[in-house]
This record gives sequence, C-alpha cells and structure tokens, in this order.
Amino acid sequence: MKTRHKPIVVRLQNEPKSAINVTPLVDVVLVLLIIFMVVMPLLERQLVVRIPAEEQADTQAEPPPEQIVVRVASSGAFTINGEAVEASAYVKTLQTHLLPRTAADRVVFVTPEDEAQYKKLVEALDGAREAGAETLGMLTDQPSQ
Repeated sequence: MKTRHKPIVVRLQNEPKSAINVTPLVDVVLVLLIIFMVVMPLLERQLVVRIPAEEQADTQAEPPPEQIVVRVASSGAFTINGEAVEASAYVKTLQTHLLPRTAADRVVFVTPEDEAQYKKLVEALDGAREAGAETLGMLTDQPSQ
C-alpha cells in the first residue's frame, strides 16, 4: 500500500518590514555625543597670535634704544635691557620702564636661552603682562648686548 504524503505549505508568519532599525542609530549618536562632550572643552582654549606679514627688513640696523628686551638665562635669572634683575623685583622694574609709555608703545620682547626652563619663560611673560605690557614678542636670536 502506498502512503500518501500530506503536502507541506510554508507561510510567512510576518510580512517583511521596511522600517529602519533605530537602535544602532541611537547607539552611534550617543557615542558621538560623548566624544564631542569630551573634546569640546579642549577646543575652547584660544591663544591669539599675530603673525607679521613678510617684508624685507634691514638686518644691519640697530634696534631702537627704547626697545625693552627681557632675557631669561639658563640659570633662571632675568635681565632687562642687559641689567640683571631679581625675580622678586622683576615686575616692579619692568613697570618703571613701561609706565611712561603710551599703551601702543608698551611692547616687551622676551628671549630665552636654549637651556632656560619653560617655567621661567612663562613667569617672564606673565610678569610682563602684569607690569602693563600690551604686546609681547618672542625673539629667536639673542640680541647683541
């Protein structure tokens, strides 16, 4: 006798969905949000830097005598226009040089020796700003004394 097989009918239980799965999208957005929240405080620090335009300068000319140059020695000592100054009297001495000048003429150039500590350079720049300097400049070459 022959056994009869019953036909097998396969039906889809659910219709195919064409909607976007939102869960991975939310995960990615939250990760990006966390990354931006961590990075944004680092981007808020600004340092205004003015870069001079390129020009031909007369290198043989002597710097003007009223120019203020602060030198930071490798030992940490400060000199203002070649005069040694104690660290405790640095700001007051620099103020005596800057106060008679107009605000536009309160320019201080700072030049550190190669072995000078970074901390001392920052102290020289902060002290110059505290003394009333409007513009700070950095010299790459040591000026002639």
